[in-house]
Amino acid sequence: MSFREDRICLITGADSGIGKAVAKLLAQLDITLLLVSRNHVRGERAVKEIEADCNADLFLFIADLSSQESIRNLVKKIKEKFKRIDVLINNAGAKFSKRYLTVDGIEATFAVNYLSRFLLTNLLLDLLKESEQGRIINVSGEFHRKGKINFDDLNLKENYSASTASAQSKLADILFTYSLAEKLKNTNITANCMHPGSVATNIIYSDPDAGAGIKSLYAVSSLFLSKPEKGAETVIYLATTQNVSSITGKYFINKKTVESSPLSYDKELGSKLWEVSENLISLSQKGEEILSKKL
Repeated sequence: MSFREDRICLITGADSGIGKAVAKLLAQLDITLLLVSRNHVRGERAVKEIEADCNADLFLFIADLSSQESIRNLVKKIKEKFKRIDVLINNAGAKFSKRYLTVDGIEATFAVNYLSRFLLTNLLLDLLKESEQGRIINVSGEFHRKGKINFDDLNLKENYSASTASAQSKLADILFTYSLAEKLKNTNITANCMHPGSVATNIIYSDPDAGAGIKSLYAVSSLFLSKPEKGAETVIYLATTQNVSSITGKYFINKKTVESSPLSYDKELGSKLWEVSENLISLSQKGEEILSKKL
């Protein structure tokens, strides 16, 4: 492995599941870690757990990724402390059995699983460009194959289900990764996405409407799923391995490139999504018009 010892890595959703597993493994390599958590108590608990196993430099940042203002404040705090980021791991995700709108008026699954990444990544590109070889890794999933981008109703007012919202956000994430890789092809930054496998995580607990029965069923089914450490393996591979330093715009499963869905390679669709996303994060009049179609 050819990896600078002073590397700096930012991980969202780092207080549990795959994010915490990734943080633990990277910490053992003495990489400086910027851990982003929504909850201060869980974040501090994760930091203490990681510190118990290693002496890596850990910095905890608290942010609500469903809020664009919170994301912008997060970036401001990061830039006050750091002038460079080498690896950005967009891992945080959420699932909602009922339809919610964020404070910005955006369907919560789309906002957290995709749009937060679009905003955070674009705001941090200047720090990634200061790296000798910056890497962006988006944790996505195979569920994107069932997704489509409903531009006429991005907020899914007329056709909401947790699975529909999740599939749309996962597809958007992969379209974003490919568009980003193309835009950054003449820079020192790569952008790739990956599927961690069927992993037992705490995502069910992000759903405020998940009842005790659903949580109990998930707890039982989790016994048959992979551990977060297994799901973290491909993330670690993409973050640290030298032989992927020049690979960009790819979808990985089990450390190997795999073809994603045909729709995910639609450049016209990717360009339209990028334009719409820019409008949504600027909260321009055009962005408001997009959302007002079917609020």
